[in-house]
Amino acid sequence: MAVKSIRDVDIKGRKVFFRFDFNVPLDEEGVIKDDTRIRRAIPTIVYAVGQGAKCILTSHLGRPKGERRPEMSLQPVAARLQELLGTNVVFADDCIGPSAEAAVNALPDGGVLLLENLRFHSGETKNDPNFSAELASLADVYVNDAFGTAHRAHASTVGVPGLVKVKAAGLLLKEELDNLEKALSSPRRPVVAIFGGAKVSDKLGVLKNILEEMETLLIGGGMANTFLRAQGFDTGTSKIEEDLVNTAREILNAAAEKKSALILPSDVVVADRMEPDAATQIVASGAIPSGMMALDIGPATIERFSSEIEGAGTIVWNGPMGVFEMDAFQQGTMAVAEAVAAAPGFSLVGGGDTIRAVRQAGVSDRISYISTGGGAFMEFMEGKILPGVAALEN
Repeated sequence: MAVKSIRDVDIKGRKVFFRFDFNVPLDEEGVIKDDTRIRRAIPTIVYAVGQGAKCILTSHLGRPKGERRPEMSLQPVAARLQELLGTNVVFADDCIGPSAEAAVNALPDGGVLLLENLRFHSGETKNDPNFSAELASLADVYVNDAFGTAHRAHASTVGVPGLVKVKAAGLLLKEELDNLEKALSSPRRPVVAIFGGAKVSDKLGVLKNILEEMETLLIGGGMANTFLRAQGFDTGTSKIEEDLVNTAREILNAAAEKKSALILPSDVVVADRMEPDAATQIVASGAIPSGMMALDIGPATIERFSSEIEGAGTIVWNGPMGVFEMDAFQQGTMAVAEAVAAAPGFSLVGGGDTIRAVRQAGVSDRISYISTGGGAFMEFMEGKILPGVAALEN
């Protein structure tokens, strides 16, 4: 992609408008529960400070729907940024208007300012031209480092870069794009894609798009049930997307025509209810008893999936193999996480549940790249143009 990096533009002494993804989870006391997204932004900020830029940081947090909601203020983020950077971070109580303008004008070279939640204004999600213009008036340079929102055509991701002449990707966004390109556009072969999670509908576009590119597709989790039903198997009380059974059958047929290996579970862990203390048993995928539901992949499937992963040149994984939050149904997901981490090929992991799974398995440091994007990650794999990225190319 023809996107400049922040390293490719002159930012010394210039007002740089940064779009970050500081949409972090807060507890009831307003304390940040997971600061990963903030930490991933630090290298870009440190670089800009070192270059003597006047750093204007922006983000959204939650869905305040255009209202000023104190519990969704970015003030806790400002405090955490100050701790991580070891330098003063000024906080403005709005992202436009007199207070924001005054704070920007007072910034010294190398200074850091965080503006209040962009979504306190409805113009952000509506990509309102007037709101975009007010934001753009603060800046000489625009830098997007929020891959997690790159699939949204909002004011701060599309409107502002359309009005600021000099624009670039931050270090994290550039890293994301480079790794996604490595895995999906010029991969080392064979390519093994692993998909799980609850619904086929969440992955439908991706499945159709990547059949052309992947040698092997491993499907587990709840979505596998719909494919098993499409093969004519009785799936007991397992959750099925009845309206997508025919679509699943079409995907199976398309894979066969393209001679892609689409591999479904051969055995599953079943229980009569989705509870931690439920009695479980292992059965063949085609023999799920009436009144039982599939909640994890079984040991034979784990062995087959692990074997495929071991021989991959590139691995892309999105979605757990079962209800891994419960000990009784976590073995499949944990085993796949370990297999991906142990494989010599390049591994790319994305999606909130999958990231939590690799952390739970204790293998995060052995994954080649963990994407910060959820929806953006999936839309990129679906072959869609990401508006926030396209805005940097123009």
